[in-house]
Amino acid sequence: MPPSLLDTDTLSEVMKGKNPITRQKARQYLDIYGRFTFSIMTRYEILRGLKAKQATKQIAVFENRCRVSEVLPLTDPIIVRGADIYADLKPRGQLISDADILIASTALIHDLVLVTNNLRHFSRIPGLTLETWKAP
Repeated sequence: MPPSLLDTDTLSEVMKGKNPITRQKARQYLDIYGRFTFSIMTRYEILRGLKAKQATKQIAVFENRCRVSEVLPLTDPIIVRGADIYADLKPRGQLISDADILIASTALIHDLVLVTNNLRHFSRIPGLTLETWKAP
């Protein structure tokens, strides 16, 4: 199991704890690395959803998850790589959201596998290594 960056959908699945395959993979990952790694963009996407639902208990659980995880900030190299990804995808008519571009560029800059349930979506990005923690 390689060092990985969890996409928003995967981290959300891990937090819900309902999918047995995702739970097993998450436990294996924590046994090896001791913490999850995700982008500040994932923090934003999850936190905005929880706040919109006024899910106070879930917000507290998520804040704790952030404290014990590595939350990677946006840096200039990530922004530049993201702009390159955008410039590659736009003329091909294969754009994805800016948040997803920045999550992908974070994985690329940090040489991490992106763990996502949206393989088709992220497979548009050259050089990005993908994995899923759900059944195919």
